[in-house]
Amino acid sequence: MSTSSSSPSTQGGDSSGGEYEGPSSSRSRMRSSNGVWPEPFLEALAFQVAVDASRTIGRLAAAQALSNVFQVCSTWRAISQSDLLWQNLARSIWNVGELLVRESWREEYIYRHRTAANFRSRRYEHATLHFVPTDNNNNNDDGLSCRRLALSDHHLAAGFSDGAVHLFHIPSRLHLSTYYPQHRDRLGRFSSAVSGIILSDARLVFATLDGDIHMAAVNSAAPLRRAHLGDVVNDGALVDFAGCHRWWVGLYAGVPGRAFHIWNGETEELLFIGGMMTDPEAVMGWHLLTEMTGIIGRIRVVRGDMAVASTGLRVMVFHLLSQGVVVWEEEFRRGVIVGAFDAYGDTALIPDARRVATVRRAGSREEVCRFTMREGVSLGCMNGGYGVTWGGGVIRVWEIEHAHYLYNFRERIEDCNALIADDRFVAACSDDATIHLWDFGAQ
Repeated sequence: MSTSSSSPSTQGGDSSGGEYEGPSSSRSRMRSSNGVWPEPFLEALAFQVAVDASRTIGRLAAAQALSNVFQVCSTWRAISQSDLLWQNLARSIWNVGELLVRESWREEYIYRHRTAANFRSRRYEHATLHFVPTDNNNNNDDGLSCRRLALSDHHLAAGFSDGAVHLFHIPSRLHLSTYYPQHRDRLGRFSSAVSGIILSDARLVFATLDGDIHMAAVNSAAPLRRAHLGDVVNDGALVDFAGCHRWWVGLYAGVPGRAFHIWNGETEELLFIGGMMTDPEAVMGWHLLTEMTGIIGRIRVVRGDMAVASTGLRVMVFHLLSQGVVVWEEEFRRGVIVGAFDAYGDTALIPDARRVATVRRAGSREEVCRFTMREGVSLGCMNGGYGVTWGGGVIRVWEIEHAHYLYNFRERIEDCNALIADDRFVAACSDDATIHLWDFGAQ
C-alpha cells in the first residue's frame, strides 16, 4: 500500500462535488425574450445531463450524453464552445482541480475521458524505473524494502525502510534526486523508515516512523529541511502519513489517546492531537521501530475536509476542520485487510478479511459497490473509477462503478511491497526494489 498524491483533484476539500458554477454577471449571455433558451440555462442543462449519466451509468457515458445534447440544434451545439461548461464537467466528473494542464478545459476533459477508456480496456505502456542504491542503511539488509509510493502529474517518489526517498521524473523515466532524513538520535533500527509521502510537482513532504517530517522543493536547489521534529516517546510510532496541499494527517500507534495528528499543510502548524483508534495496536507500534512487522493502519485525506483511517479492526471517518470530530466509525468483527485499504476523492475502498471489498462514500457511508477479491490479496489501491489489487504475483483491476472484474496486468510482480494508482498511472515496487510503472495516458 502507499501514500496518495497531494493533487487537489483527488484530495482535500476544495473540489466541486457536482454543482454547476454558473457564469458571472460580466459574462452572462442572457438573450431577449425571443423564445430561445438562454445559453447559461442550456449550459446548466448539459452539465446536469452529463453528471446524471456519469452517476447512473458511469463516467465514460457522460460523453455520449453530451453528444446527444449538442445534436439537438445549432444553438445547443454552440454551448460546446463554453470553456466554463467544460471546466465544471472536468471538476465534477473527473475530479480535476483548479490548475489547467492542457490548452483548454475541453481538451482536459477529452484527455481524462480517453485515459479512463484506456484504463478500462488495458491499453498501457509498461516501464521500470532504476536508481543506484547508496550505502546509507548501516548494514541493514532490509534497507531496500519499499515502504511507500506517491504520484503526481510528472513525478513519482519511492520511500524505503532506510529512510531514503527516491524522486523520479515520469516523462523521461529518469531518477532525479535522493533524499534522506536529517541525522539525529534514533530509537530503534527502523525508526527512520519512511511512513508516508505527500507529493506534488512543486513539493515533496515525507515522514518517518519516529515522527519526523521533512520537506523539499521539487526542481529546486534548496536543501531538504525538517518541518516537524517527532517525539516518538510521547507520541508513539508514526505508522502512516498522508495529506494534500491543505492538510497533513498522521496515524500513530504506541501511546494511548494520541492516534491522530492534524497539521495545516500550508503553515505546517500542528492543530490537533487525539483519538484512541490505535490503542489496541500500541505494542505493535513500538515493534515497528525494531522489526518489519505487518501493516498496522492507513489514513487518507478525502474530499470535504475529512480523513478516513483504517486498522485491522475498524474504519473511522473524522472531520479535519472540526479537529477530529468523528463522522462515523465501524468495527469489522472478521477484520480488515489494511494493506488493501485506500481512499480517493470522496470514496474509500474497504476490503474485509472475507475478501469482500466495499466502496463507500466517505461522508455519507453510502455503499457504491462491492466485489469479491481473489485469494491471497494483501495490497490494494484505487483511483476515481477503478480498484487495483495485488496478490499471488498478479495485479488485477476492478471497475468500481459496476463492481466488474476487468483484467489482470500482463506483467507479474512476484513479491510486491508497495502499490499505488491515480487516474493515469499505476506503480508498484517489488521486493528487489524494482519500480514498475504502467502509463494509461491518452496518446
